[in-house]
Amino acid sequence: MALAAVRSRVLRSLSRPPPAARRYGGPAHLPPGGYGAWQERAARDPAAFWADAARGALRWDSPFHTAREAAPAGAGARWFLGGRLNVSVNCLDQHVEKSPDRVALIWERDEPGTAVHVTYRELLDLTCRLANTLKKYGIQKGDKVAIYMSVSPLSVAAMLACARIGAVHTVVFAGFSAESLAGRIMDSECKAVITYNQGVRGGRIIELKTTVDEAVKNCPSVKHVFVAQRTDNKTQMGDLDVPLEEEMAKAASVCTPESMDSEDMLFMLYTSGSTGKPKGIVHTQAGYLLYAALTHKYVFDYQQGDVFGCVADIGWITGHSYVVYGPLCNGGTTVLFESTPVYPDPGRYWEMVQRLKINQFYGAPTAIRLLLNYGDKWVKKYDRSSLKTLGSVGEPINNEAWQWFYHVVGEGRCTLVDTWWQTETGGICIAPRPSEEKADIIPAMAMRPFFGIFPVLMDENGKVLEGNDVSGALCITEPWPGLARTIYRDHQRFVDTYFKAYPGYYFTGDGAYRTKEGYYQITGRMDDVINISGHRLGTAEIEDAMADHPDVPETAVIGYPHEIKGEGAFAFIVLKKQTAHIDHVKEELRTIVATKIAKYAVPDHILVVKRLPKTRSGKIMRRLLRKVVTEQSSNMGDVTTLDDPSVVTEILDAYQKYKKEKSSS
Repeated sequence: MALAAVRSRVLRSLSRPPPAARRYGGPAHLPPGGYGAWQERAARDPAAFWADAARGALRWDSPFHTAREAAPAGAGARWFLGGRLNVSVNCLDQHVEKSPDRVALIWERDEPGTAVHVTYRELLDLTCRLANTLKKYGIQKGDKVAIYMSVSPLSVAAMLACARIGAVHTVVFAGFSAESLAGRIMDSECKAVITYNQGVRGGRIIELKTTVDEAVKNCPSVKHVFVAQRTDNKTQMGDLDVPLEEEMAKAASVCTPESMDSEDMLFMLYTSGSTGKPKGIVHTQAGYLLYAALTHKYVFDYQQGDVFGCVADIGWITGHSYVVYGPLCNGGTTVLFESTPVYPDPGRYWEMVQRLKINQFYGAPTAIRLLLNYGDKWVKKYDRSSLKTLGSVGEPINNEAWQWFYHVVGEGRCTLVDTWWQTETGGICIAPRPSEEKADIIPAMAMRPFFGIFPVLMDENGKVLEGNDVSGALCITEPWPGLARTIYRDHQRFVDTYFKAYPGYYFTGDGAYRTKEGYYQITGRMDDVINISGHRLGTAEIEDAMADHPDVPETAVIGYPHEIKGEGAFAFIVLKKQTAHIDHVKEELRTIVATKIAKYAVPDHILVVKRLPKTRSGKIMRRLLRKVVTEQSSNMGDVTTLDDPSVVTEILDAYQKYKKEKSSS
């Protein structure tokens, strides 16, 4: 019933004449037949729509016989059954056959002005040699391989080499601690790790091999650690270690690709949840690749010959979909950005845009907010006339940052797409483009669902909210090929997390507002997950880490609005006994969080309180802590379920005192 209503809403919207070109509209490269025709086909028969798209966009070894097979409660629908293909062939071989010398990768190294261009022929050679090296050391189809590397052609080749031989990669962001890395290796049962001796970022050396050595001490499944050289510094090699470049030099430059079932696992990527343990999100071969490629092409208006600049790390889903798989499947030229937005100065992005003649620039609101603070001069110093499309990813972008990005960076002439999606969705689900030609773009709003995506808003009773000008929980009615299939070794958690709250619907965990015109604006998380600089992090993860401190029996962590990062972490702690060394304890807690998770997870504020606000059943009411930190204490709502309501005044007093101390220091 709800799906029929959603489809009819989509079809009704297509019958309206497209709005006249307005201030923020821009040209769009439309699919064959036009936007309306594709949207209508997707609404009338989603399975047939995706089947046609898959036949046209992917190279198959064997054709599929069934477009889609439904799953219980919608959790884990399977796509393109019977079809076989190889992802690396789609990303490399097919382009090498036609245009071997086309540039596939431009590696913007940390050292300013030192870009390395890699052609499709060279990337295929690199990938095959790496794949043959993995095979030599016993890595086979279905084996899991962890990749702990900074962004580089070799890290991309590592991902594609796994895909070529049918191994499953799990890329771990090279800023995660040894403990976080070990947890992911153990959960995914990795047989090998691929890493660098060191990483280089923002002019600093990052000890990657040392972190891996520490991690694999506790990982009996790891048989080999393949070590590449990013710097000239010597590294201590142990019994598990294999010098990667030496082995690749001896390996054959041809590797027969493994023909994979469309539903075989392609990769796992760990993401935070509202419980303490990160979850291994599983993406499969054909459906994921198709969705990444189509969204890359139509959301960003990518055309052959463009230089696509997504500045995300490969350790995140954005790097997977829009640095590696989407652009390479489309035969594009994709930039690998190893540095930071402010190294050696705040003009780094824009100097790179000028030098590499980047056409599409895709980055995080956190970086835009940071650069906005440095003023316009760093932007205007460089020629940005090559830019056609700007994109924002990772969290909702605020209006001030949007306006600066559009008017200053894009000179008021580039299309700016504020994209909404998740690790679980595989690719962009809601964005201003694609659309009718020159259709309106509203600042700081994701706006339009992609082809075959049918959002609904739910009220607190689980009922679908009809009409416009309404807010609710954002769900999606129909499965699509890019949607994750499961959580590794825990399908029940997958069902419980995404399909239990609203049976029959995929629950995103986000709230949204549908405007009077029927567009979607994301309003933020509805669970205990915070978004720090575009990285999702469960507050329970930080709490679990801090709980290891012997003097801290209780903690509660909440997210609060942060001017640069979007959200920051604010920790309330209870000490076992009064101590004169509170600052020392706080410093130890910061170190614990950095060691157990990563530096970006360290709370900005740690406030000592006598007790936490709990219900009679012992549940911490984080809602009240949020009200305190966001200065909404006059509107605390219902506190009758608290075991002792006087705790609120106690915490408010402690917070005001803390604020006063902060401002005076």
